[in-house]
Amino acid sequence: MTGLLFLAGIALLVVGADLLVRGASRLSLSAGLSPLIVGLTVVSFGTSAPELAVSLKAAFAGTTEMAFGNVVGSNICNVLLILGLAALAAPLEIAPAVLRRDLPVLLGLSLLTALLASDGRLGVVDGLVLLSAGLAHAALSFRQERRGPAAAGVPEPVPARRHGRLLDALSILAGLALLVAGADLLVGAAVTFARAAGVSDLVVGLTVVAVGTSLPEIAASVLASLRGERDIAVGNVVGSNVLNLAIVLALTAIVAPGGVAVPADALRFDTPVMIGAAFLCLPVFLSGRRVSRAEGFLFVLLYALYATWLALKAQESPHLAQLQAVVLFVVLPTVAVALFVWSARALRRRYLSRPPGPSGT
Repeated sequence: MTGLLFLAGIALLVVGADLLVRGASRLSLSAGLSPLIVGLTVVSFGTSAPELAVSLKAAFAGTTEMAFGNVVGSNICNVLLILGLAALAAPLEIAPAVLRRDLPVLLGLSLLTALLASDGRLGVVDGLVLLSAGLAHAALSFRQERRGPAAAGVPEPVPARRHGRLLDALSILAGLALLVAGADLLVGAAVTFARAAGVSDLVVGLTVVAVGTSLPEIAASVLASLRGERDIAVGNVVGSNVLNLAIVLALTAIVAPGGVAVPADALRFDTPVMIGAAFLCLPVFLSGRRVSRAEGFLFVLLYALYATWLALKAQESPHLAQLQAVVLFVVLPTVAVALFVWSARALRRRYLSRPPGPSGT
């Protein structure tokens, strides 16, 4: 029964996020906002809505460790698993704005979150700091995109069909209601699982809850990749990770009684993994401004190793030390060499593709 409730919670989250995104997107377009701005704001927030619903529910239920684990685990899942799967479906192109603006913000927010959480708790002040950074990024994005060539002129409002705006508003309300109901079922079932399996709320939040709330990002990114809208796939992942830290975690820290508890294990291991995954995007994105299938496979492999690590640690398996040795002495050096080779090849191709100068060189 608990398993059925867990699956029902995930289903409600996915359907609710879809209704919210569709209704809000149509309502925004009918008001004359450009599709690019709608994608940067409404769609990214819609795919992060399950994380927000689950984190707030977990916070008020007294399981703030799960709330923190949900955000950190979702960000790791978004970069390594979702971006990897999308790249396996088709190589991903990186939009210049992602490299110039959004990725540096994600790196900065990841480091800022670790700094604020270093005392073991995220309080109201910490939440306000993260929220301010998120609002500043949103304002900057809106301003730049409105000035950019892709949004040089705000389109005329899309003619709304009869009662269309009312239906869109009802779609938004229905989506929000399903998100709340899905979050209630998912968190309740996840807590039951944790108690029965003898694992911590943090581990449950980092794994099953994080993957469950990331299903909208999985659907949006993989489908965008298959449909040829590959810059959207990357932008959705990076934008959702920024919102997870600057909106989801920030609001949870602000409204949760006593703030959000940050377990010591999460500070020592999971938060550095989240930061490492964000910084891993830097050389990959810069190497030809694309994510190849080989790099996508590398991302998925790293996520599989991370999930295996969590499973072995939760079971206190004696094989954990062996996995640690493999990661330290085989996986990490191999990843470093692969990134160096890929970056060198990309730089060489970029140099050779430059037109010759006036002197013919």
